[in-house]
Amino acid sequence: MEIIKHLTHPDELYALIKYKMCGYQNSPLSKESLTPTKKRCYELLNKTSRSFSAVIQKLDDELRDAVCIFYLVLRALDTVEDDMTLPEEKKIPMLKSFYKNLYDTKWCFMESNEKDKMVLEEFPVISAEFCNLSSCYQDVISDICQRMGDGMTVYLYTSPLTMADWDEYCHYVAGLVGIGLSRLFSASNLEDKIVGYDTRLANSMGLFLQKTNIIRDVLEDVQEGRFFWPKEHIPDVIKYLSRIRNPTVFQFCAIPQIRHRIPTDDPSAARTRSIITHSLELTETQEEFVSSTAYLPLYVSFSMMIAAILWQYYHGIYSIREQFNGSVE
Repeated sequence: MEIIKHLTHPDELYALIKYKMCGYQNSPLSKESLTPTKKRCYELLNKTSRSFSAVIQKLDDELRDAVCIFYLVLRALDTVEDDMTLPEEKKIPMLKSFYKNLYDTKWCFMESNEKDKMVLEEFPVISAEFCNLSSCYQDVISDICQRMGDGMTVYLYTSPLTMADWDEYCHYVAGLVGIGLSRLFSASNLEDKIVGYDTRLANSMGLFLQKTNIIRDVLEDVQEGRFFWPKEHIPDVIKYLSRIRNPTVFQFCAIPQIRHRIPTDDPSAARTRSIITHSLELTETQEEFVSSTAYLPLYVSFSMMIAAILWQYYHGIYSIREQFNGSVE
């Protein structure tokens, strides 16, 4: 039935057949060919990443290294922010000047008590590989690191009060990540320049991913009189994903933030994970997304969101039923 709908649009039909039947083959990460410092960076990535390790390593070669270092740098910065044992007079200057450590291959920090402290203790490994990146990647990573470090100090000891405050906080901790990744995608020439230039859209993409935590807790929020459903970002996410051409970049953007936020103890987790895994399989192709109307990425992005929303409603109904059964007993 889906094929029939596209018979009147030959360009879409051709792309759809390739999209569904071809398998994407990028260069696999060969640890034997890595330098000792780069190999250690990927080991740190595997140890510290909760959601991104697998999809980062599926990216194309040069972009893969840049995104890996970008992640580790921000993980180190975030580790400083999360460490509540650091006094304010020490933490704030560290956050504001952290980007300068990227060019100092000897700098490290051995006083953290956070679980991911290894990225600070072994930061010379990260900075060494940062310095080996092309300057176009270095400039992006350094700029985002500086802006994020400054932004983290704004809400370090205060909580957002208004939705404007909340969006500003999410911009610092997630929107800048979206902007940085988009600029890296464009710098690699795997994506059009517009992906990196449109910072408003990239920021909105980051805010949406950050707010999936709010979507996950929507039932609890409603029961307590709070309403934080971030539906205003969904059109931006669809538009952003429709611009992505490279299959590995599309998978990186579309898959992990929903799939890895499904609690394993939720009764609908297996069913929802199965739906999303099937969506992931449908994104595999060895060709760029060439449909002139960009419908193909939209199909998958819509299916991902529908899967997440269906899971949320299923979880909400199940929770209400459990509460009802408990009150009856």
